[in-house]
Amino acid sequence: MGIAESEKIKFASQADPKVLAAFKALAKSEGRQFQALLDEAMRDFLEKKQTGRARKHVLAAFQDSVREFEPLYRKLAK
Repeated sequence: MGIAESEKIKFASQADPKVLAAFKALAKSEGRQFQALLDEAMRDFLEKKQTGRARKHVLAAFQDSVREFEPLYRKLAK
C-alpha cells in the first residue's frame, strides 16, 4: 500500500523554526541526511492518512507491550 520510491524533486516550503531545528537535530543524531528523514516522515504521514490507522509495525509493538505488561496496565488504570 506504500508509495513507490522514484526520482527526487526539489521543492521549497516553510516550517516552524523549533520543529525544523528538532528535525535537523534528529537527522544528525541518527547519522542520516535531512532529506531522507523528511521523505520517511512524509511517507509515514501519507500511509497513516490513507489507511486511517497506525502502521503495522507500530500496532504490532503495541500488541506486544499489552501482552507483556497487561497486569501493570490494569493496576495503573485503577
